[in-house]
Amino acid sequence: MRVAFAAVFVAGIGLAGFAVYQTHLYISQMQAELSDARANANTVEMVEVMIAARELRYGQALTRRDVSIAKFPENAVPKNAITEVDALFPGNLASRTVLRSIDPMEPILTTKLTEPGKHVGITSHLSPGKRAFTISVSQSSAVAGFLRPGDHVDLFWTGRVSDVGEVTQLIQHRLRLIAVDQSADMDRPTEAVSARSVTVEVTPTQVAALAQAQSSGRLSLALVGWDDDTETGPVEMTRDQMLGIVREERKVEVVETCHIRTRRGGELVVIEIPCTN
Repeated sequence: MRVAFAAVFVAGIGLAGFAVYQTHLYISQMQAELSDARANANTVEMVEVMIAARELRYGQALTRRDVSIAKFPENAVPKNAITEVDALFPGNLASRTVLRSIDPMEPILTTKLTEPGKHVGITSHLSPGKRAFTISVSQSSAVAGFLRPGDHVDLFWTGRVSDVGEVTQLIQHRLRLIAVDQSADMDRPTEAVSARSVTVEVTPTQVAALAQAQSSGRLSLALVGWDDDTETGPVEMTRDQMLGIVREERKVEVVETCHIRTRRGGELVVIEIPCTN
């Protein structure tokens, strides 16, 4: 009995010792990993980023007094962030104009400011080689007033075509809106606002096409999703296609005839005869 008790006692001491050893090993590993993490944290490269010192809204001037500097980890610097004062105000420029709202302590991005020396206006939104073209719209043709600058739209033309009748056709795909009515503010309220006109960014060739379309028919806009870059093929719809009407083609039979000419007295007479060939 005593031998069995002694064996159990020794086994228990052995298991306890093994557990203590495992716990010590785990704690040592955790301490080593924590030390490595602290060492790596101290070696992360930090970058100075220009941030807004106050709230800024569309059309306001951003001056040097509105800018602070904060340090960001190099791998956490936002795309298009400005990291140098000289890049923000090149050539001792006094101010830049805000295109999009900037909150306090938010990094200042080049996409939220006009180009150096330019003021807010339609031209500040145009890409190189592009033109601004204004289209008259109504609540029904402009997606019930849900359009905002920066959105993309498909443009449909409805008009009458000879031999076909009235037809609706996609004529321009994914045009970028740069203004709604007379406002180019991308922070335009999200609630529906009835617009009378929209201004799109197009090429000179597209300007000619849109001018012709606007004068010869009705234009309608269809809002495209932000992440939708799907290529759209030709789209056309007639009234018969919409209603599922299939019209039979009428075949016209052409009968070949031959003639002879003869004179009866002083009169020339044309007589129809069967063709021999």
